[in-house]
Amino acid sequence: MLQVDVSKRLGELTVEAAFTSDGRVTGLFGASGAGKTSLINMIAGLLRPDVGTISIDGEILDDAAAGTHVAVHRRRIGYVFQDARLFPHLDVRRNLDYGRRMNRLAEDAALWRRVTDLLDISHLLDRRPGKLSGGERQRVALGRALLSQPRLLLLDEPLGSLDEERKEEILPYLVRLRDEAGIPMVYVSHDPSEMRKLATQIAMIQHGRVTAFGGGEVLPAAHAPV
Repeated sequence: MLQVDVSKRLGELTVEAAFTSDGRVTGLFGASGAGKTSLINMIAGLLRPDVGTISIDGEILDDAAAGTHVAVHRRRIGYVFQDARLFPHLDVRRNLDYGRRMNRLAEDAALWRRVTDLLDISHLLDRRPGKLSGGERQRVALGRALLSQPRLLLLDEPLGSLDEERKEEILPYLVRLRDEAGIPMVYVSHDPSEMRKLATQIAMIQHGRVTAFGGGEVLPAAHAPV
């Protein structure tokens, strides 16, 4: 269970969010500049809230009043950015293995097979990122995050830099992650169609504040502008 109750001043924007989610995919939905990435960065530990707490399964990660702030590398949280951020000098195999090595985890051949099969990337292992399509790079980035064995996976607009064809290529893999990987996710997007397909609970964010929390009913109508 993810519990968030925080406030953070960022220039002219104050991000204030309070919600509890036990869903498989918690969607953070709102227009560009609404504060979605700032909120997900607080969950990741990249930003420290001015006020409030963040916890996962009862473990406090941030408590501003108590001065608690668990370091990023100790949170066991995977993060997939809009751009895949793969290492260009490493092949896919070594990119995938990076998270495991950084977290000093033992090799797990069964997990490796399960993740590479789930994302259909086994045939890409000897390629470098420059030889991959945008969709393939994002699938490798997802695999790298999963192989670090996170307890929570954060995805910040992972389809944002892709064209419509590549988005349609990646979406089924994200649905498979939701249904088969068993890892709760926080998914950031300003696209209501993505949210309807993926999210099990949705936080609507406007001007830094969570204005609604629930299911698909909190999203704008399909014909309405975001």
